[in-house]
Amino acid sequence: MIPVGSDAISPAPHHDIYSIEDLKQFVRSLKEATEWKKPVFVKIAAVHNSAAIAAGIARSSADAVVINGFRGGTGAAPRVFRDHVGIPVEVAVASVDSKLREQGIRNEISIIASGGIRSSADVAKVIALGADAVYIGTAALVAMGCRVCGSCYKGLCPWGIATQRPDLVERLDPEEGAKQVANLIKAWTLELSELMGAAGINSIESMRGNRDRLRGYMLDEGTLKVLDVKPAGA
Repeated sequence: MIPVGSDAISPAPHHDIYSIEDLKQFVRSLKEATEWKKPVFVKIAAVHNSAAIAAGIARSSADAVVINGFRGGTGAAPRVFRDHVGIPVEVAVASVDSKLREQGIRNEISIIASGGIRSSADVAKVIALGADAVYIGTAALVAMGCRVCGSCYKGLCPWGIATQRPDLVERLDPEEGAKQVANLIKAWTLELSELMGAAGINSIESMRGNRDRLRGYMLDEGTLKVLDVKPAGA
């Protein structure tokens, strides 16, 4: 419904959602429109009250809550926002997982972590803190050839990824890019298996929320308390 020639606000303000009740109605309308065949995810930023927000989302019939940490963001995001707005995804995931367990609704919704997942170690840590799964964005783009120059919004991506210009798009080989992303996922899977073996865990399900396998290094007491993780050496 945006008039031709006018700017589109990203992200959209969603003026039809001002409460959990509004969100619940919206989620159910989406499910009805897709004949209850498609999962509905609600994405939120990792902020100080993510736990309370996620508790409401868990009661909205949504299938998963996606928590986006402050280290995520596209090349179109202002640097000051990308680096200073929000909190680390690890802290948000741990607080959300704890809150949902306290309220007895943890099994009613999945937690997906995104923003700042740069290696298999990040995957292992965030799952041990309570996430069911992770999203990756920048890591996959880097595997395709992205150099993280932060100019996605210009439409002049020299690697042919974030652009619609035919001459630039030709620089990207989709087949080769697919192989490189597949190699990334395979490498992370092997590394994750090794990390799990070192921790004495034989499945992702056993790792989920298993904070006893984690130790905090150079973290302040407040952060350790939120993460519910013991300090290194303890």
